[in-house]
Amino acid sequence: MASLLSLRKPDNSLAQQVQQKLILQSDSLLKAVGLLRSTPLDAAHRRLLQQRFRQVRFFYKRIEWAVEYFDPVTTRLVNGPPVPEAEITGLVIQPDGLQVIEGYVIPRIVSTKKRDMAGLLQRLATNAMAFKERFKHADLQDWQILDAAKQEVFRIESLGLNDFDDPLLKNCFSESANALQSVQEVIRRYDSRIDFESAIRYLQRPVKFDHFDRAGFIIRYVNPLTRDLTQLHNRLKLPNIHYNRLLNQDAATLFDANAFNRNAFIAAPEDSATVDKIALGKRLFFDPILSGNGLRSCATCHQPDKAFTDGLPKNLDITGKKLVARNTPTLINAALQPAQFYDLRAPSLEDQANDVVRNRDEMHGDMQIAIGKLWHDKAYRKMFEKAYRLNNRTAIDTFEVMNALASYVRSLTALNSRFDEFMQGNSKALTSSEISGFNLFMGKAKCGTCHYMPLFNGALPPRYMQMEAEIIGVPKTKDRKLVDADPGMYGIQPQDFNNHSFKVTTIRNAARTAPYMHNGIYKTLDEVIDFYDKGGGAGAGVKVPNQTLPEDQLHLTAKEKADLIAFIKSLDSR
Repeated sequence: MASLLSLRKPDNSLAQQVQQKLILQSDSLLKAVGLLRSTPLDAAHRRLLQQRFRQVRFFYKRIEWAVEYFDPVTTRLVNGPPVPEAEITGLVIQPDGLQVIEGYVIPRIVSTKKRDMAGLLQRLATNAMAFKERFKHADLQDWQILDAAKQEVFRIESLGLNDFDDPLLKNCFSESANALQSVQEVIRRYDSRIDFESAIRYLQRPVKFDHFDRAGFIIRYVNPLTRDLTQLHNRLKLPNIHYNRLLNQDAATLFDANAFNRNAFIAAPEDSATVDKIALGKRLFFDPILSGNGLRSCATCHQPDKAFTDGLPKNLDITGKKLVARNTPTLINAALQPAQFYDLRAPSLEDQANDVVRNRDEMHGDMQIAIGKLWHDKAYRKMFEKAYRLNNRTAIDTFEVMNALASYVRSLTALNSRFDEFMQGNSKALTSSEISGFNLFMGKAKCGTCHYMPLFNGALPPRYMQMEAEIIGVPKTKDRKLVDADPGMYGIQPQDFNNHSFKVTTIRNAARTAPYMHNGIYKTLDEVIDFYDKGGGAGAGVKVPNQTLPEDQLHLTAKEKADLIAFIKSLDSR
């Protein structure tokens, strides 16, 4: 009888109970911020300041699952990155909130920043009040609550285990346990049988950061937990209200074969990839008909046998007389990126294809001329008519060409590596060295703080709809301590903090896509790992005043480096 009663039928009262709890938790956060504001920013109050700062973060983590879901704009101001960020729209978001405050109180007090600290805390209080007001007037639905709860578990496993948002405080396991406890309190209102306690106890064990078994934690505790939350949604017969995002709402784990939506970044549903569009796009991809001289195709630089790269530091331009600006990236899983190119200038694969065709150095094509040629080719005309059904067609539209090419690239989505098989339950899919490499990647080596699991690119979990860029100080040549001259995102958005900023590219298939970096400077993965081990360009003595990658050395051993490379090789698509 107890097990039957443990599953409660959802009604408005449960959502209202959660809503009232969130109002109280927001108020607790507001009070904790008030105490921190009342504490003088000086060395004499160091212990008290740090204690009260931890309390603020404690109360924030209690409501993180809800504010990240229901009020992401305010949340970014409360716990966003401690560096300026430029949106694709050109909007610049200045650093604010907890991660900036952390730098003033951990590990020592920066007493010269009293005015800045006062402003930060005042805005933090305002935003905490905004949370409270949001939940006072919210109309929470049960399906949203369960969706938000599952997203928080995804957030913990991908970001919460690596000091992602508390790099100085270094309290990630305790904070993750706290966040998970808060989610547990919510879910117990719907079903008390779901086991959160095992995961919470594991997080609360005394263990050093470098020794935490992240792979074991995810397989034994997180995956079963998110599966249970998915099943709970189905058992309660909650509405399946879907909206477009990269991580599908019905994904039971981050490693499900169908967890990610290759059609997420399209302008309209009718732009989705279909069998006919993919076949057409593949033919166009290998056909030089789109290039200005009729000699170069997309496959000239994106070669299937090289994981859709070309194996060169930089390829030649279409004239064969000079090098193009940047290294050729892989197209495998390119559909799982919110923005394209190293400088993030293209918001979709269609825009990327259009840019490449028109680029004077790459294909130097003219789409108006190309669609004329395609229209007069009977085979192509038939394929376009089949892929894009249009009454009384008299021409081929340029967007259809771009969408067909994009559809083919979307078909190159392949999250089917041995690592994925391991995370799906095959314990024999990885060696002990590869498992150790994953734990290093997500822990001591700090790769996972930029190359986010499980895509291992810069798409920020758990929505995976925002693409990150970083400044790591890639040198111009290996033997000179001079940063490469390529301005990166600065060339598109000329703010100083963007200078030498580049998209965080995927680590998947990296073993097959040498050479590395935007300028192809490193020939091997060993060289790449040595670069990061030294602290990027700045750590190696390159002058990079705005480097976002920490310049501290990682002190990786030879075995640890070998394990990292072994793990990276396990990410090859099959």
